[in-house]
Amino acid sequence: MVKTECVLMWFRQDLRLQDNPALSAAIEQGRVLPIYILEDEDAGHWKIGAAKRIWLHHSLSSLSASLQDRLSIYLGRAEDILADLRERFDVKAVYWNRCYEPWRVSRDANLKKYLQNQGIDVFSYNGSLLWEPWEVLKSDKSPYRVFTPFYRKGCLNAAPPRPLINISLSTESIEDPESLSIDDLSLLPDKPWYKTIERSWTIGETGALKALDAFLEENLSGYREGRNFPSRPHVSRLSPYLQSGEISPHMVWHRAQMREPGEDLNHFCTELGWREFAYSLLFHFPHFPEKNYQDKFDNFPWQDNSDALRAWQRGQTGIPIVDAGMRELWQTGYMHNRVRMIVASFLTKNLRIDWRHGAAWFWDTLVDADLANNSAGWQWVAGSGVDAAPYFRIFNPVTQSERFDGDGDYIRRLVPEIKDLPDKFLFAPWNAPEEILSTAGLKLGVDYPLPLVDLKATRQQALDAYQSLKAN
Repeated sequence: MVKTECVLMWFRQDLRLQDNPALSAAIEQGRVLPIYILEDEDAGHWKIGAAKRIWLHHSLSSLSASLQDRLSIYLGRAEDILADLRERFDVKAVYWNRCYEPWRVSRDANLKKYLQNQGIDVFSYNGSLLWEPWEVLKSDKSPYRVFTPFYRKGCLNAAPPRPLINISLSTESIEDPESLSIDDLSLLPDKPWYKTIERSWTIGETGALKALDAFLEENLSGYREGRNFPSRPHVSRLSPYLQSGEISPHMVWHRAQMREPGEDLNHFCTELGWREFAYSLLFHFPHFPEKNYQDKFDNFPWQDNSDALRAWQRGQTGIPIVDAGMRELWQTGYMHNRVRMIVASFLTKNLRIDWRHGAAWFWDTLVDADLANNSAGWQWVAGSGVDAAPYFRIFNPVTQSERFDGDGDYIRRLVPEIKDLPDKFLFAPWNAPEEILSTAGLKLGVDYPLPLVDLKATRQQALDAYQSLKAN
């Protein structure tokens, strides 16, 4: 039996056609078999979380439609899948865009060696970052540990991001008759709790491009200040599209550079720089998602309080801005970045629960769950990471609410139990006189929880705990 000759285009975190360097290179070489492998076994405890699986289901459906339904789907270990394809097809080469999770970096290196030993060429490309982690280094070739010099001295003085790549699907693609269907991956939960997530997004490459257009046209102006206010539209909401690779950072960067220069544009590009910094940390410090960057935090006196953790997860802490954020997360798979910092600070500082518990919950519930950004963000807030100043990062959720949700729109939308409270007491209902609570039809401890902890007392306890680390 004559095997069909082809090259493999292995889609991973690059579920798009436009500006896809590996796809562009594969198309130039002949008939392409486009594949996607769900690698739960290889990923171990970093297998894709529940919310991200919902996103992935729809993202794969969108990509498959763009490929005229010729995306072949597999479940299992990549080594086994690729070995099987080699037996059934005359595979001349495999193309992929690089991933940066530690388990993938080592696995890809071994897989590349294996395929090459079988006489199969392997070509990998940068489809996910503006700069490779090994391209942005200090003068002594060591990695940056502080963001500002990383971005200003490293990124902005490096070679500029590559030009965009135009893709033409003129080359014939083929499909594997033994492919699974997307439904066979069982990415959607059995219970329909995820429907609110689906309604909150237009998932796929087309949705990503529309989101970018809308942000640049309507919400980039005022971004620098407006991005801090969770009820305002001055955020891009591009993070899940970037994480899945439905849009490339190069597309975002170059399209943004076409806008009028100014502080809003500069600040937005700086945020793209933060993403690059997180990936640099993950690449150079591969234990970052699991271990404290600063070893002294191995002795930090975290509290083991499963009831408090559960209340935080469910948005039932009695602290309105924290509960609003956690409910936004559950309902939409997303949380405004300012609120992410507030809820993380509350968990790690006021409840003194290990940041890894928070990171694990975000991993499971965020549609933009990203190992680099999630790990860097949680260690930054906890104070255990690089560039840390823990004494200055205890966010007071009440003053944060007053400053960034002064009209209460965000809290009232997500915590309707307290929506009838006047602004003066909305951010700290426990301070409201009984007659005010009664007028609002609210009984604390019944209709809405009393606060889990005293904010002032737990702030001091956190400072004392940090001081004990400093003294040792």
